[in-house]
Amino acid sequence: MESFEQLVDQYQPMLHKIIQSLHLYKDKDEFYQHSLIALWEASQRFDPQKGSFTNYAYTYIKGFLLMELKKSHLDQERYVYPDEEFWDHVVDSYWDDPLQREILLSYCITLTPNQKKWLLYTMCDRLSIKEIAKLEKVSLSAVKGWRSGAREKVKNLVRD
Repeated sequence: MESFEQLVDQYQPMLHKIIQSLHLYKDKDEFYQHSLIALWEASQRFDPQKGSFTNYAYTYIKGFLLMELKKSHLDQERYVYPDEEFWDHVVDSYWDDPLQREILLSYCITLTPNQKKWLLYTMCDRLSIKEIAKLEKVSLSAVKGWRSGAREKVKNLVRD
């Protein structure tokens, strides 16, 4: 069979015609890429004893694009992607009250100062281990040690 570049040159009008016949106007470049993938797969799976490649490729590519269109439609129904403007108006009121910090610490009297740092950074500031290590200028393993010690002590407090 011919090289893939030659196939693309030869069947490019057909690819555009299929995209047009399916009325794909949104994400046209993405669907064109999918049609190229389908053309490549069709060239790999084609059996010359079963008919002409043009008919097989047309059917295969159109079916492939219909499946991708269905996947895209399902993704749009399942997931909501808010605009950037939405995130500007969202108020993060999770830990605005300093009293909440004090209440959290009152339950953790047995923790060491470093374990309390880990707890506050994790719960109040929502920092990762990497961010805590960078902020405190210590190694990742040190922060992980704080975490494991704090977790163990909190588990023991809950059991008692």
